Amino acid sequence: MAKKLGVIGGLGPVATAYFYELVSRMTDAYHDQEHIDINIISKPSIPDRTDYILGRSTESPLSHLIEAGKSLVELGADCIAIPCITAHYFYEELSDGIKAPIIHIIHETVRYLKEHNVKSAGIMATEGTMASGLFQNELLKCNIEPIILSSQSQCLVTSLIYKNVKAGKPVNMEQFNQVKDELKDKGADTIILGCTELSLIKRDENIGSGFIDALEVLAMCSVKFCGARLKNEYTNLIT
Repeated sequence: MAKKLGVIGGLGPVATAYFYELVSRMTDAYHDQEHIDINIISKPSIPDRTDYILGRSTESPLSHLIEAGKSLVELGADCIAIPCITAHYFYEELSDGIKAPIIHIIHETVRYLKEHNVKSAGIMATEGTMASGLFQNELLKCNIEPIILSSQSQCLVTSLIYKNVKAGKPVNMEQFNQVKDELKDKGADTIILGCTELSLIKRDENIGSGFIDALEVLAMCSVKFCGARLKNEYTNLIT
């Protein structure tokens, strides 16, 4: 029997909508009934994760995330997906508070890289994700070298996320390419799009080869976990 997916969404809203689209597109279905059942709770009112992690805000998003997760379980969710990478800073507390398994987008992305023999991975993510070492620690566990941006380039990534995508403004591709070039020059085999807003840049722009989109990994894992068939064209997620 197929399992039901619960999604803690709204972090941000457009990324959540795209996640739903990805799950639908990746599912090998000929009829509506072959798609998985999904409940989405969209709560953009949840406090900013990066601001809390970096001490710029004292308002924790944790209780709001747990509340949403509990509501999804009450609606019958067999597993939870959170299309916000920085929110996984709270993964242990969320797992304790929500009585359904949470698909860990960072673990799954790094495991995918390991399975595909990636030796070094550049990281594009929020300041909160970078400061907490979420990707760096997981990559090192798998003997993959994490490639980190300079502080100047990290500011460019922050601008792309908050001042472009989240703000609904055109993306500054000159800034994106500057960041990409720095990570490649430092030796990155593959670049992780480690923020779901960056996934929208990949959706809308030609970013070139050598990327893995963590949101695509989460969608793939969600399809497989819930027992649906994955389309063959989504077995290789590295561009």
